Amino acid sequence: MKFFIDTADLDEIRAANDLGILDGVTTNPSLVAKIVQEPDNFSYEDFKNHIAKICQIVNGPVSAEVTTLTAEEMVVQGEELAAIDENVVVKCPLTLEGLKAMHHLSGNGIRINATLVFSPTQAILAAKAGASYVSPFVGRLDDISTEGMALVDQIVGIYENYRFTTEVLVASIRHPQHVVEAAMIGADVATIPFKVISQLVKHPLTDTGLKRFMDDAAVIKNG
Repeated sequence: MKFFIDTADLDEIRAANDLGILDGVTTNPSLVAKIVQEPDNFSYEDFKNHIAKICQIVNGPVSAEVTTLTAEEMVVQGEELAAIDENVVVKCPLTLEGLKAMHHLSGNGIRINATLVFSPTQAILAAKAGASYVSPFVGRLDDISTEGMALVDQIVGIYENYRFTTEVLVASIRHPQHVVEAAMIGADVATIPFKVISQLVKHPLTDTGLKRFMDDAAVIKNG
């Protein structure tokens, strides 16, 4: 399973990339807004420049989301975003207008990440529209007392039935168990906040075992 980091923070991206486990990056308008220090002065050109900086750090897919609602405007933005770097994947929302934009952009060789997916029918439509990735948001489903990982299981099964090539990208991951369940189901990608990536490393027995080893090493060194 591929690991993407879900952030727009360049420091977090560098830190995750230094671990040697990073395959790509996903961003969205909310994540970009978190890192903007002067919102009144942050233009669309600044946004595109920021995506370019991410592409310079990570040699892998970088999802950048359109910020308009009509298919025509999504296509224009999508073409502009795709022109930033060959690794840019254009994120389009799973709406009727979004499907039109996905079909047009994918038909012209631009990779698409179908975002804000919350049902298996939406995932089927994304695959038929030519999306390279589909992003079910498991955490947001969990938030409304619906089992998010059950949706991932459904999508993986449906895609296997019909040999769709669209990759299942598990999004809105909140904790390490989401990562474990995604891997067991057979999802292609998990996009993970840096905090959760850090949690994947942690285990109390590793900490206590390392402390014991270091204590014993001190005895050997001083003996």
